[in-house]
Amino acid sequence: MSAAPTIAQKAPYQVKVEAGKSYWWCACGKSASQPFCDGSHKGSGFAPMEYKAEADGEAWFCGCKHSAAKPMCDGSHKTV
Repeated sequence: MSAAPTIAQKAPYQVKVEAGKSYWWCACGKSASQPFCDGSHKGSGFAPMEYKAEADGEAWFCGCKHSAAKPMCDGSHKTV
């Protein structure tokens, strides 16, 4: 088990979201369906994080998996 998540990409994922819909963000970085979970975390100690969209529009999900504002990007990818 790794203590640090895998960096999926060093940039955020721009996603069009729908109000009221839940999105399950991949926290481990191993999902083939980035930025969302596909179950690849099983046995890793990581778990997906739910994001429920409050409004229709664009959301920027963390791709480096090191954001302090998970699951959203906070610019941490610039320093990893």
